[in-house]
Amino acid sequence: MDLEYYKKELDQLSEYRRIHSLNVAEEAVRLAKKYGADPEKARLAGLLHDITKEIDNENQLKIIENGGIILTDVERRSPKLWHAISGAVTVRDKYGIADEDIFHAILYHTTARAGMSKLEKCIFLADFTSPERSYPDIDVIRRYAEVSLEEGMLYGLKFTISRLSGRGNLISPNALDAYNEILLQKSDH
Repeated sequence: MDLEYYKKELDQLSEYRRIHSLNVAEEAVRLAKKYGADPEKARLAGLLHDITKEIDNENQLKIIENGGIILTDVERRSPKLWHAISGAVTVRDKYGIADEDIFHAILYHTTARAGMSKLEKCIFLADFTSPERSYPDIDVIRRYAEVSLEEGMLYGLKFTISRLSGRGNLISPNALDAYNEILLQKSDH
């Protein structure tokens, strides 16, 4: 893993997005060490999670289609989700990073999903809680993320689902599946 090469790739992003990606990488490493995920994979996935965020929608769709991904109806009508999908494809196809865990960590960093690995959860939470983030309840989700990955994710998913439904936006079934899975696991204990 040539981290310096991948850090250089962030130069194609705006200054805000580059700093965000560096912050997510550092937070992902911290969470990975705390919760037993691979810190080097966390760093790499964190660095590259938003690599296609600033590419226009038309080109994101081309990357997705060329990568063999067929969008669901919800995904097709939710362009804000495309950067995660095109980003995962770019990391796999352009950079040749064949690690399935890194692929999924980038692919699901905005929606989450049921059956997430520790690495996937770390990237989801690191993106949500990176130091430059400021939105209502950021301190609350940061506190929950210190309790457990699942508590942090549950709060983050509640926050996201509430905001999306409050605006009349579509909600990814993956987010609902992740939310339900965590609640079911909690009720089993």
